[in-house]
Amino acid sequence: MEDKRHLDTVSAAGLLVALGIIYGDIGTSPLYTLRAIVGTNVVQANLVKGALSCVFWTLTLQTSVKYVILILRADNRGEGGIFALYALVRRHARWLTLPAMVGGAALLADGIITPPISVSSAIEGLELLYPNIPTVPIVIAILTVLFLIQAFGTSVVGTAFGPIMLVWFVMLGTLGLIQIVQAPSVLEAFNPYYAYWLLSEYPGGFWLLGSVFLCTTGAEALYSDMGHCGRANIRTSWVFVKTCLLLNYFGQGAWLLAIEGQTLNNRIPFYELMPSWFLTIGIGIATAATVIASQALISGSFTLISEAIRLNFWPKVRLRYPSAQKGQLYVPSVNLLLWAGCVGVVLYFRESSNMEAAYGLAITLTMLMTTLLMSYYLYIKKFSAWGVLLFLVLYLSIEGSFLVANLIKFPHGGWVSVLIGSAIAGVMFIWLQAFQIKLRLTEYVRIDHYIQAIKELSRDISIPKYATHLVFMSNAARQSEIESKIIYSIFQKRPKRADIYWFVHVDTTDDPYTMEYKVNTIAPDDCYKVTFRLGFRVEQRINLFFRKVIEDMVRNKEVDITSRYESLSRQNVIGDFRFVVLEKFLSFENDLPVRERLIMNLYFFFKSFTTSEDRWFGLDSSSVKVEKVPLVIRPVENVKLKRITS
Repeated sequence: MEDKRHLDTVSAAGLLVALGIIYGDIGTSPLYTLRAIVGTNVVQANLVKGALSCVFWTLTLQTSVKYVILILRADNRGEGGIFALYALVRRHARWLTLPAMVGGAALLADGIITPPISVSSAIEGLELLYPNIPTVPIVIAILTVLFLIQAFGTSVVGTAFGPIMLVWFVMLGTLGLIQIVQAPSVLEAFNPYYAYWLLSEYPGGFWLLGSVFLCTTGAEALYSDMGHCGRANIRTSWVFVKTCLLLNYFGQGAWLLAIEGQTLNNRIPFYELMPSWFLTIGIGIATAATVIASQALISGSFTLISEAIRLNFWPKVRLRYPSAQKGQLYVPSVNLLLWAGCVGVVLYFRESSNMEAAYGLAITLTMLMTTLLMSYYLYIKKFSAWGVLLFLVLYLSIEGSFLVANLIKFPHGGWVSVLIGSAIAGVMFIWLQAFQIKLRLTEYVRIDHYIQAIKELSRDISIPKYATHLVFMSNAARQSEIESKIIYSIFQKRPKRADIYWFVHVDTTDDPYTMEYKVNTIAPDDCYKVTFRLGFRVEQRINLFFRKVIEDMVRNKEVDITSRYESLSRQNVIGDFRFVVLEKFLSFENDLPVRERLIMNLYFFFKSFTTSEDRWFGLDSSSVKVEKVPLVIRPVENVKLKRITS
């Protein structure tokens, strides 16, 4: 209920935060959208009005109706985004994994394309003042600084985002309104007939949808960042944001009508709205807004990766939390990859007009996948079958049209975003497949079959004591089971005598912020199993959480953790805790099918770059033993080895 109150409460601070976090991408689209639609075509009144009509109805149907009104309903305990939506429906159909992976990969690819096109579009305004200025080094410098500051967290910078974006949107609306007053006939573009004319009668009009789509590319962020701002704040602030966006688009349209019969000739409609005395200020505000848009995409990518890791879609890379603020997350490896990708995009395309070809194709796929997942969510929530069918058909038609229109961009740069997205999706697929292969073939045994042997080992003084409390990290979800490898480690690898044996299992829940645990007493004062139920957004600080469990159990007199050495026991000294983490490697004794061999080899290759198991679980390295155990997936059979005698 607390999540619902947070979601549906409107506050001035919440509205300001929403402006700063959510609308960076969609809010900076006026910089390039109309320029991309008109392109090198001769400006005609019907072309301009058709473009504006398409923009208006796209923002209305795609952003307002689909995302703001409908999809924001699908919150996962206050959280949104394609992986949060997937977590709501994944137990109902396994095939939903595919759209979740494709959508997540495309969204990450968009995070590499958006910062370069946004910052380049703003900086290129300097060419109006200094025609020969080299913009590429400036763009790369701004992006590099932006990625460098990620390590320090964005809580300080974030406080300034809202006010800056408020200034940006007020500027958008004001500049547009001034032009509309001078040419009110541009308002005829609200009539959907002009959109129909553009798509059906204008030569090549349908293919312009690929450029029209640029006006709504940031719509997915409205859903992804719901947990930061709340549903009510997003819906309320969107009214203001959409009004300012439309005023600016229609203002640009009014300026275009004034140059009817001409071509743009490298003129940027957005900057043409500004009086010359305001140009420097306007470029500064635009640059700040694009930096904020880029920051929002970067932060969103970090959150997406952290969710993907806990849903077994991504390798366990190192995560850092720069501040105590909720949502503050830094992923060093992803930060480096995003920076390299952004710099590569800038160097390859050079100008924002060239980047438009790569932009939009990836995010169209994300929106299509969100539509599929949302349709299934509505289905399992018992919404009207006709309503679900109408939603599915309507948005598959709209987004399918955008996708087809965007495909024309493929040879002109769209292949870049497809390549990036495919590489990310490939990593996700391999990691998930390897996880399922390991899960399917990991051998489990019943703990109670070994209790007597564990008790005897614990009391066998002929074996040196390994630790007072020995803690094994386990993948066994059932309370009564344990991996056979752990039993092997206790009794055979090197007999490990301890006073109390603990088996710890972490279960990642579909809720984002669950923090629960339960204890199964297998043998009082000898053996316990602790299961943590942690949400897919919770940092796995098992060392800290386990200490809390022990404190609770001692307080309830369920366990005595005093050292059992006589001299130490008299002093009430607490026994030592030692963690054992089993790290698997691919055994040479395998006879795998070609496909599985390739998947597992790639899995272990990726794993070599990831965080070690003990660091991932947040364990104190001074009290952790990492044991390498062979992963024998399918042992070689029928070994034709012949004995000979000399």
